[in-house]
Amino acid sequence: MRFQFTPEQEAFRREVRAFLAEHASEAWKAIEPDAEFREEHWPAVRALTAKLAAKGWLTLSWPAEFGGQGRSKIDQLIFNEETAYARAPTRDMMIGSDLVAPTLMLYGTERQKEAYLPRIADGTAIFCQGFSEPGAGSDLASLQLRAKRDGDGYVLNGSKIWTSGAHKATHCWLMARTDPEAPKHKGISMFVVDMHSPGIEVRPILNMFGVHYFNQVFFDNVRVLREELVGEDNRGWYVGAASLDFERSGVARFGANRRSLEELVRLCNEPDLGGWRVHAGERVRQQLAALWTANEAGRLLAYRVGWMQSRGQVPNKEAAMSKLMGSELAQEIFNVGMELTGMHGTLDKGSKWAFMDGRFAWEWMDAISFTIRAGTSEVLRNIIATRGLGLPRG
Repeated sequence: MRFQFTPEQEAFRREVRAFLAEHASEAWKAIEPDAEFREEHWPAVRALTAKLAAKGWLTLSWPAEFGGQGRSKIDQLIFNEETAYARAPTRDMMIGSDLVAPTLMLYGTERQKEAYLPRIADGTAIFCQGFSEPGAGSDLASLQLRAKRDGDGYVLNGSKIWTSGAHKATHCWLMARTDPEAPKHKGISMFVVDMHSPGIEVRPILNMFGVHYFNQVFFDNVRVLREELVGEDNRGWYVGAASLDFERSGVARFGANRRSLEELVRLCNEPDLGGWRVHAGERVRQQLAALWTANEAGRLLAYRVGWMQSRGQVPNKEAAMSKLMGSELAQEIFNVGMELTGMHGTLDKGSKWAFMDGRFAWEWMDAISFTIRAGTSEVLRNIIATRGLGLPRG
């Protein structure tokens, strides 16, 4: 593994930073997490997506045969890190470009690749992820949404919950149970489902910031053609697991953590916009130094995941390690920050004493979910224990 980027990669990082500074950075500095899904922000989000698609940056590391630039996974890693650091609103395309597309390249039919990859590349196909259910979260393999064979297709019945961005999505990357008699990991299949299909109802779930980002999605006799089955019948668990490995590469979290740490350091060195600052003693400096060091170590771990992907490997335990470390570090960073800012840190937007115009309070609350979504810390530790250390399953 190289611990140094090439001159070309460093030049690309500067190019991405300059683009984001012009088109994304300041505009999203003081809005709630996930607020890009608010109606008033959605046109700007889609406009940024169109600009990224025009530059080919939604498909940086895709092979040229699939419409990508054929650049290295390291270039993709640099892009993901910089967009996270800039807080750029790219979550409308992340599931499609980062999870669905790479998995379709591995398991999809030629028809599926032709139908979906170009639309993901130009930003017109927006995917949500239909995995979690009211009774199946961390134990995802216990999902019960049923896909029953019927002629040349399947009929779906059941519901999904915490479906991020489902109300804006054109398609759903869906796990469903096709064989209720099989062991729970072996009776699941993966589908691409058109979100405009008859029988789909999307109900909003507001988060603690009052933002409509989550949803519960109901499927009532929704018909899906067999040609939308991804991979083999009853082998969808392994297709879904591969897509989660792509999701958990983790570098974006370390990029966002670095931005948060820089803001805390700035707070200790100069007055915030509210006119106050923290008087940092030796203990505070040591806390921030320890967090910075840990985040840099995690960043190198995420680089290792990108390096493995660049060699055609699918990281599993390594991706789990990166996601686990990044999300738990984020919580530590915001907890230390809340200790430093005290009651000021809890103030919302509108108060002149609010740190980061209220964004710090939002992110502190949002960080609570980091060790739950995209894989709980408990599940990730099990992956590391069984697949990394070879320990027996409990």
